[in-house]
Amino acid sequence: MAKALLINGSPNSNGCTFTALKEVADTLEKEGIETEIIQIGRDAIRGCIACGYCSSHDGCVFDDMVNKVRPKLAEADALIVGSPVYYGSPNGNLISFLDRLFHSKGKTDLRMKVGASVVTCRRGGNTASFDVLNKYFTISQMPVASSNYWNNVHGFTAEDVLKDKEGLQTMRVLARNIAFLVRSISLGKEHFGLPEVEAVREFTSFPDGK
Repeated sequence: MAKALLINGSPNSNGCTFTALKEVADTLEKEGIETEIIQIGRDAIRGCIACGYCSSHDGCVFDDMVNKVRPKLAEADALIVGSPVYYGSPNGNLISFLDRLFHSKGKTDLRMKVGASVVTCRRGGNTASFDVLNKYFTISQMPVASSNYWNNVHGFTAEDVLKDKEGLQTMRVLARNIAFLVRSISLGKEHFGLPEVEAVREFTSFPDGK
């Protein structure tokens, strides 16, 4: 069975972000996709220190939720990341988590795993946060799932979010699109295989200022 991993970046385990992710997860389950929601918003997660440990070891030098989630990500067909808006950006704890998760992925092949982000806010900053989170997917060759609106809900409490009928519908449409992409990509792998990987990764630099 296909699997979707959902990351709750909010420190509130049953708040607005969880409510949005739960709507996605429930719809995915109805579509035959197994789901798991992991809450990391209250964990003490520090940022990447660029030590290079993960380039020669299996995992990050800091043995926390990043290393616990890595094998789950390897088995998942889709990754959905949820965050509240803080000062017009995603939760800093979540950013530290994602920086290290994607940087220390090791041999985990993220190509063609479906990615999606979900953002919750009381009023503003949702699209800016949405843009930040999607960049993790687009640099990792992960198709980004969309909905019939930007993937956000509004509310100050979970009860508020339940009143945001448009936002909840956006979550359900997103989930169905994720399920469709996961199934389609699975069929594509069977018939065509994954896209060719070039043997040498090119890096552009201008040491002489040219």
